[in-house]
Amino acid sequence: MAGDLRLRRPRISGPRIPGPGTPGLRVPGVLTRERARPERIRNRPGAWRPAVATVCAGAFMGQLDASIVTLAYGSIRAEFHASLAAVTWVSLAYLLTLVALLLPVGRLSDAHGRKLLYLHGFVVFTAGSAACALAPSLSALIALRVVQAAGAAMMQANSVALVTTSAPPDRLRLALGVQAAAQALGLALGPLTGGLLVSTLGWRSIFALNVPVGLAALAAGHYLLPRTRTRHRAQGFDWPGLALLAVATTGLLLALSLLPRPAVPAGWTAGLFFLTAGAAGGFAVRQRRAASPLLSPALLRVRAVPLGLAGALCGYLVLFGPLVLVPLALTARGSSALSAGLVLSALPAGFALAAATADRVLPYAWDERSRCTLGAALSAGALALMLVLPWHATSLAPLLALLGLGLGVHVPANNTLVMTAIPARSSGTGGGLVNMARGLGTALGVALVSLALQLPGGTHWPDGPQRAVLTLLAAALAALAVARRNAAPGTLPGTGRGPAPITVMPCPRSPGTTRRRPGPPPRTHRTPGS
Repeated sequence: MAGDLRLRRPRISGPRIPGPGTPGLRVPGVLTRERARPERIRNRPGAWRPAVATVCAGAFMGQLDASIVTLAYGSIRAEFHASLAAVTWVSLAYLLTLVALLLPVGRLSDAHGRKLLYLHGFVVFTAGSAACALAPSLSALIALRVVQAAGAAMMQANSVALVTTSAPPDRLRLALGVQAAAQALGLALGPLTGGLLVSTLGWRSIFALNVPVGLAALAAGHYLLPRTRTRHRAQGFDWPGLALLAVATTGLLLALSLLPRPAVPAGWTAGLFFLTAGAAGGFAVRQRRAASPLLSPALLRVRAVPLGLAGALCGYLVLFGPLVLVPLALTARGSSALSAGLVLSALPAGFALAAATADRVLPYAWDERSRCTLGAALSAGALALMLVLPWHATSLAPLLALLGLGLGVHVPANNTLVMTAIPARSSGTGGGLVNMARGLGTALGVALVSLALQLPGGTHWPDGPQRAVLTLLAAALAALAVARRNAAPGTLPGTGRGPAPITVMPCPRSPGTTRRRPGPPPRTHRTPGS
């Protein structure tokens, strides 16, 4: 009857969130659930390629944004009438937030979905970029850079994990190489793009540039990225561990930023290093005792993980150190800024070329350990030649290209070693660890090179640039030693993954059984997720 008719609310899928006076509010599923790829995309041969390309867009944006902002320091100082020390916090606040959040976001992604948090990261990063372009003051700009860095952490912590879960095992090394090439391309184009935008449209345009790119990448990721198939649920979140990790990484990065500044009292720097050591020790103790740790100690018991992270730190240290060294050394010898920039571009160009093509050029039978060793040896050889050859543009550019080629071989193979050693359900945590090593290696390379250039020295060998090259050479040799000690992916215990050059195929003589066939796998497509 009409009196029995009741109005019914439309049901909205999603988990309940407690609210005041109500049994619970439902969050729309689009905010809490991952959407499957359309069937016509999921079932296409080579469907992993557009997924990796989408991740590369985020990797490109992250490196472009990191290298473009320093070009705007002068314009920001002029508009806000601020000191250079205050303006540097535009970059420092971003870096501190990014490094502190990479591991926690990776852990959350393993529990709630890597695609979900990656796309949310695009939303936060794009919205933060638009807000930075409209910032009314320097303090507001710095605060908004923290928001932007939180979105970047959600993207970067999941980028390696999404590549790992999207690409077939026999294409993983190539996929990680393409992603590294996208990062190198963003790094190379940052100064050029930043200079053009700042000189023509103003400093706000460098942030506005991220908005259309971010919206396009968000739409692409919604349709092209696979859902998370394996998750690592947790009973709770380790907030004390997050606090200790944030104190440790922030203290270390601040200490490294103060290290090359002779005007800063040595006691401040030493105090920050002691604070870092104490917080790091507390974090290690907390992870052993917490019921749901941010970083499971079991992950670090697999030798390839800590060794691979050490190799990543050394590799990125060698990659980013010359970005400070080469412009300062060449301009001090009379070269123009344009000439120095062109010479320096050989480094990311060589890196991108090797990262994208090494998987096809090098023998297929070479495992990751062999490739890491070759890349580190090439890098060490290029740096050794820099010690003995004159620093002219004609001789330095080929050496930087050789250094980039070596790093372009080493970094993707090293990252493959780490990610194949980590279970698929913890790939978000693994991606966060790799990107944290990259961030710390970047800061360490810049700090050590700057310190070597500022140390007092006489007229005899080594001078400032040579001391900096010796520092980078030591890091390259450390990466070489780590590569020699590391294991091939097929020998890692407890990963549940076999070596890439061997595939498991149905045996034609007995259906349902399997046999192992050595040699290159057939060029077939296997979709890891939907």
